[in-house]
Amino acid sequence: MVPKVTIVVPTYKEAESLPYLIDRVSRLRSEQNLDLELMIMDDQSDDGSAERIALRHEPWVRFIVRTADRGLSRAVLDGMRLSRSEFLVCMDADLSHPPEAIPHMLAELDNAADLVVGSRYVAGGSTSEDWGFLRWINSRVATLLARPLTELHDPMSGFFALRRTTFENGREFDPVGYKIGLEILVKCGCQRVVEIPIHFENRRFGRSKLTIQQKVLYLRHLFRLYLFKYRTSKPLTRFFLWASSGRSH
Repeated sequence: MVPKVTIVVPTYKEAESLPYLIDRVSRLRSEQNLDLELMIMDDQSDDGSAERIALRHEPWVRFIVRTADRGLSRAVLDGMRLSRSEFLVCMDADLSHPPEAIPHMLAELDNAADLVVGSRYVAGGSTSEDWGFLRWINSRVATLLARPLTELHDPMSGFFALRRTTFENGREFDPVGYKIGLEILVKCGCQRVVEIPIHFENRRFGRSKLTIQQKVLYLRHLFRLYLFKYRTSKPLTRFFLWASSGRSH
């Protein structure tokens, strides 16, 4: 039997990107013979997204408008709870993540991975040439701050896959900001985490949602995850012990 897969895509004002994303996922379904649904969790964009998708008449695309407890991370969690598929994938709507990498992700899950992450920073991974030095620096600093939680090369990635059973093992979800992948990695107790290389594209339409406020929320989120993971010790002490050890890849 062909396993059922749900791609959860959190959105806010992504009306221009969504038709292109749906077209690429549609080709993937056909070419790879995947039983795949696209679950778009929209935070009440009111930008024409719902109308555009309704006109397509594609039953495997679900558009769900969220009116409460809005935010990217909460939207992803809600979508995963609603799905009944065996496999769950999270990706962005802005065309930065290649849906064509999903079969590779599913193969790694079949090979006993708990979580598979699409990575810019492993061998074979890359970013768009116009990504920018400042964005690279921001990403690297954010990765360093997450190191007490994971040794992933790209823990900031919003493109990841896991089994439903792994997600259902999660507890005490309490994310803030955009980095839901870190929340799931820590709260679902993922032990075997595999990174696969992807090419990360710049968004083609709309504006980035990464603001100074989101950077502050990221720091708050990290502290919550430190407390969760190191609740039996002092998280800041553990962090400084790690930082002073000089550990690196």
